[in-house]
Amino acid sequence: MREPAAELLAWYDRHGRELPWRVGPAARARGARPDPYHVWLSEVMLQQTTAAAVRGYFHRFTTLWPTVEALAAAEDGRVMGEWAGLGYYARARNLLKCARVIAEEHGGRFPETAEELRRLPGIGPYTAAAIAAIAFDRPETVVDGNVERVMARLHDIRTPLPAAKPELTARAAEMTPRARPGCYAQAVMDLGATICTPKRPACGLCPWREGCRGRLAGTAPELPAKTPKKPKPVRHGIAYLARRVDGAWLLERRPGSGLLGGMLGWPGSDWVEGAPEPAPPIRAEWHPVEAEVRHTFTHFHLRLALVTALVPMDRTPARGVFVEPAEFRPSDLPTVMRKAFDLVRER
Repeated sequence: MREPAAELLAWYDRHGRELPWRVGPAARARGARPDPYHVWLSEVMLQQTTAAAVRGYFHRFTTLWPTVEALAAAEDGRVMGEWAGLGYYARARNLLKCARVIAEEHGGRFPETAEELRRLPGIGPYTAAAIAAIAFDRPETVVDGNVERVMARLHDIRTPLPAAKPELTARAAEMTPRARPGCYAQAVMDLGATICTPKRPACGLCPWREGCRGRLAGTAPELPAKTPKKPKPVRHGIAYLARRVDGAWLLERRPGSGLLGGMLGWPGSDWVEGAPEPAPPIRAEWHPVEAEVRHTFTHFHLRLALVTALVPMDRTPARGVFVEPAEFRPSDLPTVMRKAFDLVRER
C-alpha cells in the first residue's frame, strides 16, 4: 500500500482542480513553474473567499497589472476600486504595501523561504507557507480551513477549534512530504474543497477513506468541532446619499486604516450600538428611505438607515466630494455601500 502522501498525489494528478493561478501536475512535469506573483495574489484573494468568487477578480488584476512591479505602480484608489466586493479590505491595502516592498527592495522577485516571506506586509504564517510550497516547492506545512477539516477527520481529532489548531498543524506537518510539497499542499486543499466538504463529505470518493479514523468512528460529518461563538452585537448608523442636480453623487474616501479603510463610500454617522448621532455632510432637505441596509462584518451586524437629498449646484459639502456621473462606478463601492446605492436606485 502506498504512503498517504503518494496516494493523495496520485488522486491529485487525476482530479486536481484547474484554476487560473495554478500550474497543474502535467504542466509541472513538463517543467512549467508557477508564477510567484500569481500564487501570492491568489492566496491573498482566497482568504475568507471561495475560488469561484476569486476567478473574476484574479483575471482583472492580472490583466490590469500583469506583474508585481505594475501593481506596485498602480494608484491606490484604482486598486481599492477593483478590490470592491471581495471584502476584508485590509488585504487590499497590504497587497499594495507588499507589492511596493517587493518592487523597491527585492528587485521585483519574491523571497523563496517562508521565513523571508513572513517579513513582508500582509503575509502571515499560512500565506508564507503556501507561497513557499506552491511557488518554490519548499516542504512547508500549509494549513487552511480545508486542511484543518481533513486532518480532524482523518485522525478523529475531537478537540474543538480553535484549541485544536496546534494538534491539527502538527498532524499536517507529519504528513507533508519532501517530494512535490507544492502539489501536495494544493492536493489537501482540493480534497477539503471538493470531497471532504463541511457538509455531506463524499467519503466513497476519498483516496484516504480506508485509513480515515473519523469515517470509521462515524464522527467525520461532525468534525472539526468548534467552540460556540458569542452572539455578534448589532450596530446602527446613517448613510447620506446626496445627488447634485447635474447627477453627481457626494462620496468620501474613508481613512486608510480601520474598517473599509481607503474605500469610497457614502458620508455617514459613526456606527454605534445605540442610536447614531446625525451627521449630514451637506446642508440639504433630507428624506428618509423606508428600507435599511443590513450587512454583517466579522465582529458585528450593521443596520444602516438611509437618507437622500437632491442638492443645487452651488452647495458646498462639509465632507466628501461630488463625483461626476461619467466617473461614478457603483462597482468601486464596497458591498455595504453598494447595497445602499441599490436600495436608493430602486426607489
